[in-house]
Amino acid sequence: MIERSGGVCSVMLNRPERKNAANGPMWRELAEVFREAAANPEDRVVVVSGAGGDFCAGADLGDPEALASHPLPRMRMIGDAAVALHALPKPTIAKVDGVAVGAGCNLALGCDLVVASDRARFSEIFAKRGLSIDFGGSWLLPRRIGLHKAKELAFFADIIDASEAERIGLVNRVVPVAELDAFVADWAARLAAGPPLALSLTKALLDDSSSLSMAEALEREAAAQAVNSTSEDGREAVMAFLNKRETKFTGR
Repeated sequence: MIERSGGVCSVMLNRPERKNAANGPMWRELAEVFREAAANPEDRVVVVSGAGGDFCAGADLGDPEALASHPLPRMRMIGDAAVALHALPKPTIAKVDGVAVGAGCNLALGCDLVVASDRARFSEIFAKRGLSIDFGGSWLLPRRIGLHKAKELAFFADIIDASEAERIGLVNRVVPVAELDAFVADWAARLAAGPPLALSLTKALLDDSSSLSMAEALEREAAAQAVNSTSEDGREAVMAFLNKRETKFTGR
């Protein structure tokens, strides 16, 4: 389910009867939605959530399509959704209530920011299903919480509550469930009002930082600032500062 308002593209997983466990059609739809949002200049931020009080219970292991297909092409199809999310050049927020386990946990971690309700629960549950970690978790988890803590979560497949997820750095914020919608709406609105080009470049700089030397990072920062300073938004920001008024960013 997709809603668009004020530059915010809200993507809601909508299989509440299965705790939003994703089947083949849902994985394909997610990949397409993420690619659409990437190409749509009106979409400035993407918020991912789940219907019915849960985020996502991972892949639907009872999906008839899964049972009838070879696992390798199916996993590549699922991975396509993870790549499309990772490639989104715009800020993304996971709004997590209830369970976020398996691929659902890594769908949340694939977003730039993770905001959880105080009743949210997380697990890299794969080992309990006789599976190894997927949906980009092997890449995402160590970058979020460090290698040894990532191995602990992946090996034992324990379910952790929101406060523990916040303590180890798995999520950005935990808020009371009654405040979750308003908190995420505020963050999304602030991002949507921000400078699209500069935020996109900042996201790329941070995402790629672990593979760069300091000198390479500085060179990329210089190139990004050259783009920003010669953009319409860059000039608008300077004029707004000089004239003591609010900045109106257009993404140009």
